[in-house]
Amino acid sequence: MSSSSALCSCLSSGSSVTSTHRRRRASSSSSLTSSSSSSSFSSSRRGFSPPSVYLNKNKNKNNINNKNNNTSSSSSGRRRSSSSSSKLKVCAAMSSIDDPNFADLSDRLKLDNVRQSLIRQEDSIIFALIERSQYKVNDKIYKTNSIDVPCYDAKTGVRSSMIEFMLREREQMDGKIRRYTSPDEHAFYPESLPPLVIPPMNFGEVLHECALKININDRIKEMYVENIVPGMCESGDDNNYGSAGLCDVNCLQLISRRIHYGKFVAEAKFRAQPDEYSDLIRKQDGNGLMQLLTNQAVEDRVVARVTNKAAFYGQDINEEVPDASKVLTNPENQKYKVAPEIIADLYFKWIMPMTKDVQVEYLLQRLD
Repeated sequence: MSSSSALCSCLSSGSSVTSTHRRRRASSSSSLTSSSSSSSFSSSRRGFSPPSVYLNKNKNKNNINNKNNNTSSSSSGRRRSSSSSSKLKVCAAMSSIDDPNFADLSDRLKLDNVRQSLIRQEDSIIFALIERSQYKVNDKIYKTNSIDVPCYDAKTGVRSSMIEFMLREREQMDGKIRRYTSPDEHAFYPESLPPLVIPPMNFGEVLHECALKININDRIKEMYVENIVPGMCESGDDNNYGSAGLCDVNCLQLISRRIHYGKFVAEAKFRAQPDEYSDLIRKQDGNGLMQLLTNQAVEDRVVARVTNKAAFYGQDINEEVPDASKVLTNPENQKYKVAPEIIADLYFKWIMPMTKDVQVEYLLQRLD
């Protein structure tokens, strides 16, 4: 199913600001079908796509004006349009990144801190995977027409999977509070992001503008469902679709951030060896770039570190352990929530290679 055609009927109210407006819209419809609600959802977000739109205030305002010009000609429609328009204009007025009060004052996206950020992301991913492993695979979560969620494909009418529904719902909330204006965050459904309710931040120019075009979340989602979940979870179904699905959403967002962080890694490597990388980029030599950016010794250390962290985090720590260092002693006698080798293997086979794919894709466009 293409991400652009899958629409959630529960979000059909689009850019309505209050529940009153949503009730008015619902009552004015002659029939509330999945297709009509999907159409409403689609049109209400037209023009509010990827985060880069917030870098152009005039473009943002033009999109809002175009949206208002397409509203219903009925009197009730004009009243809704006027009210919604005023609210959206507030959002547009807030969308200035020129205000120094909304600049990112942290150091988290600076190239000097890339390694520290990657290590912190390891912790989050390991904890998230351990949490997901307590539930069975529950493959109904990932199949269309399996669970009655109010989310459909606008063209075929096929009910979407529960994981798509949950991701779309989460991104509606996260998108409003500027999560996807940050260069290290990537939405799974960027075409459906809502308008902001708080001003976007100015993160400075750390990456080349080609970074905006790179989003491999479709591959990440497929890899997660087909490889990571069955690789660490017990097969079968335990009916915990909601709990497992929430863990899935958390895992997917964390893994997506880690893999797309390859853009920052690539930029740091390019600045460290500009001549070597520039020569390969001009030749569009993807294999050569992959060889140049690969450091097997560093990758081995990452796998060893992830294994140790998974061993430490993946067992119950009680008050009878006087020294935390003893937790890693005699690992064969320990009972883990999930085997550390499994977590490390998933990291080595899937997360790290896809991170390098992002690095190569970024570098190939670095001199554009």
